[in-house]
Amino acid sequence: MKPWKTLFLAPGLEGQQLMLQERDGVFVIRSGGRELMSSARYQSEQQMAAVALKRVKAKNPVVLIGGLGLGFTVRATLDLLPPEGSVVVAEISPDVVDWNRGPLAPLAGAPLQDPRVRVEIADVARVVAASKQRFDAVLLDVDLGPSALAARVNQKLYEDKGIASLRAALRPGGVLVVWSAGPDAPFLSRLGRAGFDAQVERSVARVGGSASHVLFIAALPTSGRRPSSR
Repeated sequence: MKPWKTLFLAPGLEGQQLMLQERDGVFVIRSGGRELMSSARYQSEQQMAAVALKRVKAKNPVVLIGGLGLGFTVRATLDLLPPEGSVVVAEISPDVVDWNRGPLAPLAGAPLQDPRVRVEIADVARVVAASKQRFDAVLLDVDLGPSALAARVNQKLYEDKGIASLRAALRPGGVLVVWSAGPDAPFLSRLGRAGFDAQVERSVARVGGSASHVLFIAALPTSGRRPSSR
């Protein structure tokens, strides 16, 4: 088997190095040597957009995507979004944005060139914290999910305070979809405590494959009120 060819190196979180590699037309991004995403397995990233926009009732949704990756979630969102809808992409690494505008652009049909997309080079947690009822949907694909973390700093997104911030950033009837490498029952419970109607859905990593990922789908009531305690 051919070795991976390293195309670019960039600084990552907590001193870890980001690597963009390619082998036989397959691209991967690694952090500290650990694979974060691959162009051979992106079905679950696309499914995030499908399950979110199926539930959103807004005529022209505003969607936040946390984590650019290889651009597949952005592409899937644009394909389902009405012409007057819009997408905000929060990506902490300017290098990942540059890669998506350069060698990775053909993978997902150059989604960053779409005029409905605005990229904010920032930690998605900060974008969320500064946004009050700004979004109709938030698609969160940061690290490897709530418990399979490559960088410990990302844990704050999945704790009670982070979930509360995500809830506040959504409009009434909004939807949060969180990608995860595997199940996480405590995270599902935290979503419920925060006032979300939350459920878990499995999604195959690639069409025809056996490996799967987990999507946490959390919806708010249209009134914006928390469910009453029982």
